[in-house]
Amino acid sequence: MPKSENQKLRILYLLDYLQKNSHEEHPVRAKELMDMLMSRHDIRCDRKTIYSDIAALQEYGYDIASTPGKNGGYYMVSQIFQLPELKLLIDAVQSSRYLTEKKSRELIEKLCRLCNEHDANLMKRNVLVAGRVKSMNESIYYNIDAIQEAISRNRQITFRYFDWDLQGKRRYRDREYKASPYGLIQDNENCYLLAYSVRHGVTHYRVDRMSNIISLEEKRLPCPELTGKALNDHARKQFQMFSGEEARVRLRFRNHLANVVFDRFGQEIMLVPDGENHFVITVSVDVSPMFLSWVIGFGDDVQILFPESVAQRCRKLCQEVAALYSPNPTE
Repeated sequence: MPKSENQKLRILYLLDYLQKNSHEEHPVRAKELMDMLMSRHDIRCDRKTIYSDIAALQEYGYDIASTPGKNGGYYMVSQIFQLPELKLLIDAVQSSRYLTEKKSRELIEKLCRLCNEHDANLMKRNVLVAGRVKSMNESIYYNIDAIQEAISRNRQITFRYFDWDLQGKRRYRDREYKASPYGLIQDNENCYLLAYSVRHGVTHYRVDRMSNIISLEEKRLPCPELTGKALNDHARKQFQMFSGEEARVRLRFRNHLANVVFDRFGQEIMLVPDGENHFVITVSVDVSPMFLSWVIGFGDDVQILFPESVAQRCRKLCQEVAALYSPNPTE
């Protein structure tokens, strides 16, 4: 049988076709594989060659099974990612606000290529990207890559930082920033860089509002507060990445908020019963307006017990907000 120039790629074409077109409920017969090779790649072969190639792929480690009978054939038992794992990754991509709509679609398309076409089409039908609140900065994907590269090389970075004006246009701040990057974290559906700078100390920046990131040859400045376990501890104290003065705060919750407390502070937090209907926790937090607003949002289900200075700040914030909605006879 004459061989075409593509003959040496035959086994790769077979593997690609099996990965994209076969699953347990749709095995691929040897004749279908022969027809595919001929029609798509001008490769002629017989059944014996197909059987030999499949055996070689199985010997190499690919999990390819066969089913006997009239409707039998070959199918990939397992892929690089299982279907539930791909669905989880796709859900994360489509719900991430810091990814643009365009980049979200590109990533989802690539993830769908990791399973067979039948499952990919089913997943694409359930993808909802349009209409979601998404980042307007297309370069965030490359910003993250540049930051991670600098962290891995233990280098400082410089970058420009901007704000959005009322017309939705960038307004760059009047100077170049320089910082030692230590980690990336997602909070409040945004991606933040945790860093140390000479000017601000331990601080953070919204990655989607950074641009022109340049990795320097200067090594990062030491920052024990953002090294190792301290990095996660610092992030946990922040509420929606608003900084404030750190304090040990004692809070009293109604029992039905136990899930909320574990979600916010982690499973290791100790809940101390306080009567039949309440429990008390003590945590280190950065006392910011966002933390106080988080407490206020639960109404009378949460109370700040200690320190009194934090409770007083909460009372003051409540009074200031209430004043905005009080009837004003002069208006």
